[in-house]
Amino acid sequence: MRDFANDHSALALNTATLGHNLEGQGAGWSPERVIDACAERGYGGLVFWRREIGDRAVEIGDRVRASGMQVAGLCRTPYLTGREAGSDDEIRSSVDMAAALGAEVLTIVTGGTDPETVGLDETLDRLADRLVLHVEYAAKCDVKLALEPLNPMFGGNRTCLMTVQDTLEIRDRIGASNLGIAVDVYHVWWDRSLPESLQGAFGHVFGYHLCDWLENTSDMLLDRGMMGDGVADLKAIRREVEKTGYSGLCEVEVFSAENWWKRPPDEVLDVIVDRFRAVC
Repeated sequence: MRDFANDHSALALNTATLGHNLEGQGAGWSPERVIDACAERGYGGLVFWRREIGDRAVEIGDRVRASGMQVAGLCRTPYLTGREAGSDDEIRSSVDMAAALGAEVLTIVTGGTDPETVGLDETLDRLADRLVLHVEYAAKCDVKLALEPLNPMFGGNRTCLMTVQDTLEIRDRIGASNLGIAVDVYHVWWDRSLPESLQGAFGHVFGYHLCDWLENTSDMLLDRGMMGDGVADLKAIRREVEKTGYSGLCEVEVFSAENWWKRPPDEVLDVIVDRFRAVC
């Protein structure tokens, strides 16, 4: 297990931690300002959201690399299933953006159950069919796709994958080398079968997302905790993730409309470094 107490070069910022995933949230820093601030603090990488990038993917990606960091990922594809599913063209456009940005990974949040279906089986079949099309296109663009299981409270409207085991089963049905999983503390901390599930994920973990689960969370989407403020066993989870061979960046992704998004970004970035070294 890597020692982060004296080295935080494996730390990456997901810009959602500054509110950049939602219009009108956070301090509204430009990508350039975020890049410079993270580079000054020794971050190893950044993960952006599509809404920040627009038609500037190449420019922004080049600036990240010139600063000495990596573009660790891009969030996210449009949904592949459910009432808000995107078109094939929209999903391909997200792959194109990731490729232009030079992002190592494009995250997939699947979307919920398809209209006029009940249970999960039919939706999972449709998800697999759509993934077959898009993993091939992503491979041609040299982009990895990471399926992210979500906490079961998001089942129905945001996801049809709710455990690592669910996600690995879909990954294995398709078997593409550029299709893997993203493990997010917020979504898996509760799952006591996680160590056993991750035994089947060797070589397939493409992302690891850090935050915490607050004991008295007030909003299931927008009240995540900063690492160390909640009840998740962060080091135990990372230990299991690293047993799969994962040695990539650890991406801090904290949705926090009433707390961290209201603080000065400089303060947030400094706290992240401190917490990463102390508790992650």
